[in-house]
Amino acid sequence: MSTRIRLARHGRKKQAFYHIVVADQKAPRNGRFIEKLGVYNPNTKPATIDLDFDGAVNWLLKGAQPSDTVRAILSYKGVMMKKHLMAGVVKGAFTEEEAEKRFTAWMEDKENKVADEKSGIEKAVIAAEKAALAAEKSKSDERAIAIALKNTPVAEEAPVIEEEPVTEEEPVTEEEPVAEEAPVIEEAPVAEE
Repeated sequence: MSTRIRLARHGRKKQAFYHIVVADQKAPRNGRFIEKLGVYNPNTKPATIDLDFDGAVNWLLKGAQPSDTVRAILSYKGVMMKKHLMAGVVKGAFTEEEAEKRFTAWMEDKENKVADEKSGIEKAVIAAEKAALAAEKSKSDERAIAIALKNTPVAEEAPVIEEEPVTEEEPVTEEEPVAEEAPVIEEAPVAEE
């Protein structure tokens, strides 16, 4: 009997979550299973994964084959790394203490990356909310100004009476007209006929 670690679908329409189960390869998707290893919910950001770590490692060492999605989940949670290190211990490449030390270092690094990703998602959500709020506020202000202009009565323009400023008049002195010289016009010679 070949066993497979795969997902069994649960939940309602468009809101699916999955049980991670060990089942016979020929059993139907949501049919009989041997053992439930955990739950995977892709609807949350980031996806929620509850997994029996030791049970998954045990089944992988027994030879159960994970499906593609479950392989990605197990790799994300570190089960595949643990299996890889355990295979190295069995072959004698390094000791179990060395394998445990490598695994804890890998897990700490992985947890830091996940924490950074979560904080990045939270910061992006907060920035998007602030941008949406600022856009809404500017639209609201524009609407308020437009309504205020529309509702204010148009004041009729009163005729403007311009008053001439009183200035001191300077005495006008008349200048003597200078006799203009008449321009000299040269007469052209008349051609004789």
